[in-house]
Amino acid sequence: MDFSTIPIKGLKFNTPVPYKPHVNKAFLNTTTQKLALARYPQEQTDFGENSWAQGAKVSRVKQLVEFWRDEYDWEVEEKRLNDIFNHFLVKVDIPGYGPLVIHYTHTKSTNPNAIPLLFSHGWPGSFIEASRIVAPLTKSDNLSHPSFHLIAPSIPGFGFSPAPLKSGVGPNIVATAYTILMTDVLGYPKFVTQGGDFGSFITRSMAIQNPSIVRGQHLNMFPVPPPTLWSAPLAYLRWCLSALTYSSFEHEALRVRTNFETDQSGYLEAQKTRPQTLGFALGDSPVGLLAWFVEKFHDWSDGALDSLGDGDIITLVMMHWIQGATPALRFYREAFGRGCREAEKTFEVYVSVPTGVSMYAKEQLHCPRDWAAQVANIQYWREYDQGGHFASLERPDAFVQDMRDFFSSAAVLKSYLK
Repeated sequence: MDFSTIPIKGLKFNTPVPYKPHVNKAFLNTTTQKLALARYPQEQTDFGENSWAQGAKVSRVKQLVEFWRDEYDWEVEEKRLNDIFNHFLVKVDIPGYGPLVIHYTHTKSTNPNAIPLLFSHGWPGSFIEASRIVAPLTKSDNLSHPSFHLIAPSIPGFGFSPAPLKSGVGPNIVATAYTILMTDVLGYPKFVTQGGDFGSFITRSMAIQNPSIVRGQHLNMFPVPPPTLWSAPLAYLRWCLSALTYSSFEHEALRVRTNFETDQSGYLEAQKTRPQTLGFALGDSPVGLLAWFVEKFHDWSDGALDSLGDGDIITLVMMHWIQGATPALRFYREAFGRGCREAEKTFEVYVSVPTGVSMYAKEQLHCPRDWAAQVANIQYWREYDQGGHFASLERPDAFVQDMRDFFSSAAVLKSYLK
């Protein structure tokens, strides 16, 4: 995408400008040409058809490349996204950092008493993850459940948020930017938040920075460290006796977590250390970026649900392809690299804001409830045998119900109304 066509220099601080995302035809034609020139590796014969042990399957990547090249129509998808969301750009001034331009979507409920809800995405996702929940969450025609004003911004460098021109933009800076967006730009003096993946770190940081403004938060990923005898003695003892004390869901959750840490986290090490080198490959090859992502979609989503179609996958990839992938890769260095442990620290301090958690079976970074209680005021906890990392796309009905149930609970309403 050519961000030079966006009048960034003309933006005034805290003054939102309506925006219709548009990717120019020349870029789309170049993408098609690159897809047509794809070169594929050859699978080794001793790995089964369904084995992804070496990474993305050649047959699956080739199928998606051909679909992207011959059938996928970004212009139709672009119109759909402009129909679903109201898009805006705004420039905010971050204390200690400077200006950032943020893309966000803002869908207001017709109910004037609706609760402002900030939806914070992660990687390899984008604001697209809100596309299946925005309509039901903002509806106000049912008095039995709350409605929301839904705000879904893009992390700088993701989707339609221009990439930062200097380093330093990690979860804490984004948390500050989102708080300014909610309070100073949109005029919400208090609000609630939802986050998964990077969004879980961002929303935690928002509550740590501004506990009087964030009145409730819901997470669908909770990467808290294991308990210790000193941090949570009862949880630690229960963990030691887990063979007897843990449920089947908890056993499976920790198995998935261990498998992620030992077999699936190589991408994280690369992205948090040398993102720019990797960016040359992923930012120049749509096939390379697709393969890098499709492995994650395969491993982290619940394939049994068949909820992510080929078009959904390509749209998610497009949200990174338009900026050449590198800006979003750099976010890992800001969050986890350089020895700063910025992201991890958000899960090492207790947050008193009422917290709800939904655990989906294929989410990679699960934990038992008593692990989470070390660092959060857990008021709502729900476990699902189906669904995964992209919960709002995979199980939108369950996701919406959790938003309604948790944010209308007595604990949250007491916090929100005070």
